[in-house]
Amino acid sequence: MVIFAEHALLPGGWAQKVRISAADGHITAVTQGAAAQPGDTIVSALLPALSNLHSHSFQRAMAGMTEHRIAGRDSFWTWRDLMYRFLDRLTPEQMEAIAALVFMEMQEAGYAAVGEFHYVHHQPGGAPYASIDELSQRIFAAAGLTGIGLTHLPVLYSYGGAGEQPLVAGQLRFGNSVDGFAKLLEAVRASAATLPPDTRVGIAPHSLRATNPADLARALPLAAGGPIHIHVAEQPKEVADISAWLGARPVEWLLANTPIGADWCAIHATHMTPAETEALAKTGAVAGLCPITEANLGDGPFNGPGWLAAGGAFGIGSDSNVRISLTEELRTLEYSQRLRDIARNVMVEKEGSVGQAIYVGAAKGGAQALGRKAGEIAVGNLADLTAIDLSHQTLCALRPDQILDGLAFAAPDTVVTDLWSAGRHQVRAGRHVHRDQIISGWRKAVSGLLASI
Repeated sequence: MVIFAEHALLPGGWAQKVRISAADGHITAVTQGAAAQPGDTIVSALLPALSNLHSHSFQRAMAGMTEHRIAGRDSFWTWRDLMYRFLDRLTPEQMEAIAALVFMEMQEAGYAAVGEFHYVHHQPGGAPYASIDELSQRIFAAAGLTGIGLTHLPVLYSYGGAGEQPLVAGQLRFGNSVDGFAKLLEAVRASAATLPPDTRVGIAPHSLRATNPADLARALPLAAGGPIHIHVAEQPKEVADISAWLGARPVEWLLANTPIGADWCAIHATHMTPAETEALAKTGAVAGLCPITEANLGDGPFNGPGWLAAGGAFGIGSDSNVRISLTEELRTLEYSQRLRDIARNVMVEKEGSVGQAIYVGAAKGGAQALGRKAGEIAVGNLADLTAIDLSHQTLCALRPDQILDGLAFAAPDTVVTDLWSAGRHQVRAGRHVHRDQIISGWRKAVSGLLASI
């Protein structure tokens, strides 16, 4: 596989007339000032593709169903109740079709890989499937069809709330003891062996409220060197509940009681004190930011300036998948900071291009969070690559040093022309190679799902 790019964003900055060769999913050569050769895939501009570090793919089917105000004050917690009721109807076949749509939409938006934070394991009511990892296998089938790079993150979810509250309603489909979770992981890893070699399996203790200190300590070694993701400090109520139960705020407790480090991803981490922000950033953990979902659920803005000042790494994810848009995630991240601080150009240290800072930061941090050797166009890295069209009206007037500002703040996702996931050329001329098949499966799945609700 060889790509010729009129412009390419390399680790040292923008370069012109670049040929990139790849084999076995990895970049083998990067040549600047080259000429296109017969058989090359020719693109306008080539970027290191982002990894979407946080997804609950099944929630895509709920998009548009939870935006009707009910009596009283709507919040994350009222949304969660609706999600649990939705889960009572979801079948394995529907989950597979929904995940395929989500993964396709991510690739068409410019994401080469996804971290699937997968917490639906069982049948409605909590009984296991004949194959304990049935629903993980459905995610694997969707990843196989779409060709997206997958970091699968089976979730440990043992309790219904802080203080070891019992599981209720839709939570019963999530539940596992640590021993049950270990058996699930064993099956998941065996099933994942059929996927491409860039596939990763990590673990995701759902949150402090869904586990307890003893179980968390037993579960962490099960990561076996893979990524560890955890929801933390998303909502003020969560912070209050954990503080009342454990005597410390969630991030404060994690810093004092776990070996948190560069293989961890702290999802949301929205409600932190300045001291927590600085200390967590210095562990090397990635902040997993999901700006569209955090805005949709009313979570609040992340402390971006404090995080950057402490040298923190970050990436972006689409979480509930209410809308899958790489460009909109980037601009929502920056705009949330502007609205809070009544300022402009916040998510960049000192001075420089905000678009480039958040794109490059998210590319590196997302790859780190998913355990992928990616995030830069460099020899030895995975060929996770996105091509964009610089002739598009939102980009054509810009200098090279303004391109990523145009992408982040002006362009639609349709500027993406091509996408490679570990060298798999899955998006061509703006369309996924299996788009028609995936859309057909989605329509069938959602029609059956709506008929049952």
